Parts: sequence; C-alpha cells; structure tokens
Amino acid sequence: MPVFPAKTPKLIQRLFPKYIWNKASLDKTLYLTFDDGPTPEITQWTLDTLAQYDAKATFFCIGENVTKYPDIFKSVANAGHVIGNHTFNHLKGWHTHTDRYIDNTLKAQQVIAPNSNGLFRPPFGKIKGSQAKQLLSKGYKIVMWSVLSYDWEVKVTQEQCLKNVIKHATSGSIVVFHDSVKASKNMQYTLPKVLDYFSKKGYTFKSL
Repeated sequence: MPVFPAKTPKLIQRLFPKYIWNKASLDKTLYLTFDDGPTPEITQWTLDTLAQYDAKATFFCIGENVTKYPDIFKSVANAGHVIGNHTFNHLKGWHTHTDRYIDNTLKAQQVIAPNSNGLFRPPFGKIKGSQAKQLLSKGYKIVMWSVLSYDWEVKVTQEQCLKNVIKHATSGSIVVFHDSVKASKNMQYTLPKVLDYFSKKGYTFKSL
C-alpha cells in the first residue's frame, strides 16, 4: 500500500509548515520535479522531452549518480534546470542516524554545488525531525510535493500514473517524477501527455 496519497492532504502540509509543499503562483504554473538521477537510460530523454515544451524543471540528484555520470549531470545544469540535493546514497532518513544522514547530504552537496540553490528533498519523503532541524539550520530548503505521480510503483499502470497528475495538479503544484530506470516505463508514457495537456490549458512549467 502507498505510504502517501497521490495528492498531499492540507493537514499534512499544516503539520510541517517549514517544508515546501507547493509554490504560490498568480499565473498557471506547474513545478515538475525529477528524483534519483542522473541516469544514462532516461535523463537525456527527460531533458529532450522538456525542451520540446520549453519547460524548466527541478532535478533532485543523488550524489553518487552525479559522480558516476558527470556529463549527464552537466547536461541537466546546462539546459537551465535547477538542481536539488537528494543525499549521496539515497538514504531513508527514518532508518538512518542523524549524524550520518547530515554527513551524507553534505557529501552530496560537494559534488552538486555550485549548481544547487540549497534545495533538498528527502529520499522516500522520510526524514526525522532532528535531521530536518539541522538541515534547515544550515540553510537548506526542504522540498516535498503537492502531487505524486507514482511513476516508480510497479503496481501503478501508465494510465493511473497519468491520472494521478491530471486529476490533482493545479497552479502552483509541485509534481514528483523520477528519472530512474524503475520509473521509466510510466514516466515516459505520462510526462509527454502531462506537458501537452497542461500546455493546451495555458500552463507554463518552471523550476523552483
């Protein structure tokens, strides 16, 4: 069973007001985000697809992947997208000692900087209060989401993945996708349709 609903309840957002769940927008704007890259099999396709719609996005990169695929990482930054920190080893905060979690995040920052503006997304959306407190004190902005596409979930069909976004995304929504092999089937089906659907409704796509 999914840990989080496709649309983040307002109650959850109010319980954690220091996290960024959406972004106020006076115009029709969506904030697409991509976690877990860079990945050779899917990141460049993602960049090419976004470019077709003049869409900017935010990529929350795993530090280890950045070190493995520096050229792909440079392509993300050179395309004008914003880079965020997703820890070095994709750690699950709930199961990781706080000191290790912070050190791992700082390690990732060393390879992501200067392309990052202090944005951080906890892998799996799971972070302890003690971890969040330290990161916030260091100037990080903890970015969560308004809408989960559930592109990585093998039990979620391509059609349901698309529906998760179309049904729940509104102006100012932060939407989660993944530029990972696991999510590629659903994401490659859904992303072009999301870009086309919302473009025809007058939306633009911006980075955070």
